[in-house]
Amino acid sequence: MRTNQLIIALFQRFCWLDEGLQARLHDRGWPDVSRPQSMVMTNIVSGIVRPSDIARNLGVSRQAIHSTIGQLVELGILQLDVDPTDRRHMIASLTDLGARMRRDAQQAMDELAEQLADKLGHDRFAALLETLEADWGENIARKAEPAKARGG
Repeated sequence: MRTNQLIIALFQRFCWLDEGLQARLHDRGWPDVSRPQSMVMTNIVSGIVRPSDIARNLGVSRQAIHSTIGQLVELGILQLDVDPTDRRHMIASLTDLGARMRRDAQQAMDELAEQLADKLGHDRFAALLETLEADWGENIARKAEPAKARGG
């Protein structure tokens, strides 16, 4: 089994999709966004709107997410508002400009999916999606204290 190649292959294919998306958005006149900015927008579109939840979902610091969200606010793509259900938190949402960009991004992703289905074959593409959308079960929980590195 080629398990050591799994994470590399998945990451490379993710990068292929993200680069294709960014190129298509650029060609449509949208400002270039970084991969972290793209990932924040993906979370927001998926309904994860609290910066702390986005940070947890992406496995990065809240400071990094706040910086990335601030960049997207400066571009006019996102806005931050007080969460009406819990005033201690902020929520991020797309501005009108961001919503238009999202519509173009969805169209670009549809084009990329069609390109990929044509390349792989529609049956293999459907099987790929089915595999990625399948329940992979619970992930292994972290131990309380990390194991010490070997050889040190």
